[in-house]
Amino acid sequence: MPEPIAPDTKDWTWVLEQQCDECGFDPAAQTLAAVPGLLHDTAMAFSAVLRRADVRERPQPDVWSPLEYACHVRDVHRIFGERVTLMLTQDAPTFANWDQDETAIASRYDEQDPAEVDVDLIEAAGHVAGLYSTVTPETIGRTGVRSNGSAFTIETLGLYHLHDVVHHVHDVRA
Repeated sequence: MPEPIAPDTKDWTWVLEQQCDECGFDPAAQTLAAVPGLLHDTAMAFSAVLRRADVRERPQPDVWSPLEYACHVRDVHRIFGERVTLMLTQDAPTFANWDQDETAIASRYDEQDPAEVDVDLIEAAGHVAGLYSTVTPETIGRTGVRSNGSAFTIETLGLYHLHDVVHHVHDVRA
């Protein structure tokens, strides 16, 4: 098993206010209505990445392999699916903490089968895209709070989610 990656402790919510210099994501250029299609596009990008010969190779010891990033993105889709569902069905839910680094280790991302990850990632992206597609003008402003206190509407959660996966497509292509 490769050495664990140093945990990412940054608060990435700033990407809702300004363009990300690393990946180019601009929240002002996005709408929630576009999120389902863009989640599909990023899932297809990861599908291609998962077929690469170097899918298990870390570009540096402290950087996830394309496979590990794909596992993370699959799980991001699952977590955001849970959060959107909570926001649509409960008033101002608080989301349980999710430790992405602990999940990577416990789930042994580096040992997973790329073909299975591909199917699971596409299914998870499709599921959460479908949830975003059900959002109406009446529900777009429903709120939820992350365990660290960051508050989201369904719209801002969708854009935050989109940045995460767009950024990781950039990570595996860079």
